[in-house]
Amino acid sequence: MIEPLHTQLLQLAHDAARRAGELLRDGRPADLTVAATKSSPIDVVTEMDIAAEKLITDLISQHRPHDGFLGEEGAASEGTSGIRWVVDPLDGTVNYLYGLPTWAVSIAAEQDGETVVGVVAAPMRGETYNAVRGRGARATGAWVGERRLTCRPSPPLDEALVSTGFNYVSEVKVHQADVAQRLIPLVRDIRRSGSAAVDLCDVAAGRLDGYYERGLHPWDLAAGDLIAREAGALTGGRPGERPARELAVAASPGVFEPLQRLLEEFGAWHD
Repeated sequence: MIEPLHTQLLQLAHDAARRAGELLRDGRPADLTVAATKSSPIDVVTEMDIAAEKLITDLISQHRPHDGFLGEEGAASEGTSGIRWVVDPLDGTVNYLYGLPTWAVSIAAEQDGETVVGVVAAPMRGETYNAVRGRGARATGAWVGERRLTCRPSPPLDEALVSTGFNYVSEVKVHQADVAQRLIPLVRDIRRSGSAAVDLCDVAAGRLDGYYERGLHPWDLAAGDLIAREAGALTGGRPGERPARELAVAASPGVFEPLQRLLEEFGAWHD
């Protein structure tokens, strides 16, 4: 049985993700423009990222005023309850800016530093993914009811469909392209969706055999990493390490180790 606290956190994350997703989907202005840039002129923030984060933090704070926050668009507070919310209000901002459908709202709750609840809402897919630590991962979508998520049975690496992402800093992107070029002949194929949260959920849902990326932040990873693990996938960074900015890897168990080993050999984590 799920702890009452975790049930409350899950319900609150679901509500916040749903409302933020509706705001982003239904409130997107036809003349949407860039409000600011982050790591480079092509790593953008829109007015909608900022509005969605405010909606999420305001809603959660109304119910749990003593919790902390870490948000992509600036929310940062320690809190006193032992719970911290890690929020990406719009993962896949460039997709959203261009009107592409692959973007998501990602909300995770940490308890004493460990992620215990994760919710990823992908409104243009009509899907929402969730996980509670130790209780599995589930999703709602076009199908009837809530579906338990299970990663795909592991194929040989040369039959694995793998997704990745590219940084917005040009020197980093060039290196990532070199790694991908070396990896492509060794796997079935490579995909690039533009949303880390969606890719991690696709590993959980059995739509991908693996995913890796360099340069992710905690808000990119927190919810999707838990969802992937609770669906039976393995996640990590460099060998023996947790997912981190250097490298994040998620894959079905038989794909994880050979994929991670190749990424280490290719120096996927290098500056």
